Amino acid sequence: MTTQHQHLAYGHSTAHGCLAFADAGTATEEAAEIQALAAARTWGEARQVQMTHLSNPAGPEYHEPKNEYADDRPFDITRVGAVEDGNWPPMVTKRAFTVLPQDLQDRYGKRQVTVHNGDYLEIAVAAEDELVAELRQRGYQVSRDDALINQLDGFSLGSPAA
Repeated sequence: MTTQHQHLAYGHSTAHGCLAFADAGTATEEAAEIQALAAARTWGEARQVQMTHLSNPAGPEYHEPKNEYADDRPFDITRVGAVEDGNWPPMVTKRAFTVLPQDLQDRYGKRQVTVHNGDYLEIAVAAEDELVAELRQRGYQVSRDDALINQLDGFSLGSPAA
């Protein structure tokens, strides 16, 4: 058995009612990008938010900076098409497909298909202790952080940005 030395963050995804896993090495930075975009007050500010890990759904390739999307117009992240459609940020529950070993995906998860947003791995909360123990036996560092997981999923974006 190959030992991994990856650090995973995981938690209860409120939107999906199951566990979700993410690479802890980039998760905090990704959450900061989501928060920075949500905090933008104008379309101009939103377009200037630098994204390293995610795409910027308010960028000029999505919203031409004129008329209702002019730089000085008020920005509300909940009115961005990709956010309204549930496409941004990407579902955090999809990440298990890339960060968890295949045999653990098969044993603890169930592939769920969504019509618009693709597949995600549903991992029952009841499997937490056993799955986390198995990951740690394989050399993974595993930390629970429900707030981070829900930030990555954009769960707090349901209310207009201040």
